[in-house]
Amino acid sequence: MPHGDIFVIAAPSGAGKSSLVKALCEQDNTLQLSISHTSRPIRPSEVNGIDYFFVSVEQFEEMLSRHEFIEHAKVYGNYYGTNINTIQQFMKNGKDIILEIDWQGARQIKKLFPNAILIFILPPSIEELTKRLIARNTDSQEVIKSRIQVAQEDISHANEFTYVIINDKFDVALQDLCSIIRTRRLLSQKVLSNINL
Repeated sequence: MPHGDIFVIAAPSGAGKSSLVKALCEQDNTLQLSISHTSRPIRPSEVNGIDYFFVSVEQFEEMLSRHEFIEHAKVYGNYYGTNINTIQQFMKNGKDIILEIDWQGARQIKKLFPNAILIFILPPSIEELTKRLIARNTDSQEVIKSRIQVAQEDISHANEFTYVIINDKFDVALQDLCSIIRTRRLLSQKVLSNINL
């Protein structure tokens, strides 16, 4: 029976993770992006059910009490979590799943799924990360300062990941990301289990 892989992609805020994942999924339509639940407010450019499932703090905590999340974390004062039913369904159907989560979630996934592939996206420098966060024009100076402090903590966990990609040049970083997915799919046991010889 085909069995999907889990690719966990984490990064500090502003490292370009979402842009890379979006481009990756556009190039490879066999990948299934898991949509997380969050209690944070929706941004003007976002769509509920596409970017995230936006719920209230109360709704999120109710789901937590019912053990509906395979992983969850509180980041910048907001809850984020991956619904267990979504992941089980995708894996059962043989889909390769992308999880865009933080290092805390990655740890939880690795405990439950030891074969999960963990990928960390790094900015070329803290200075460049600061520039990117300012260029977003979505956060106040206070929030940006807080994000930089959290980013430094996030980066200290990069060594817990199987692969690390430095997003200096977007096209190169995307190529690196595609290479990791392709390498995983070329493992002998995966290839041989999917053909009849």
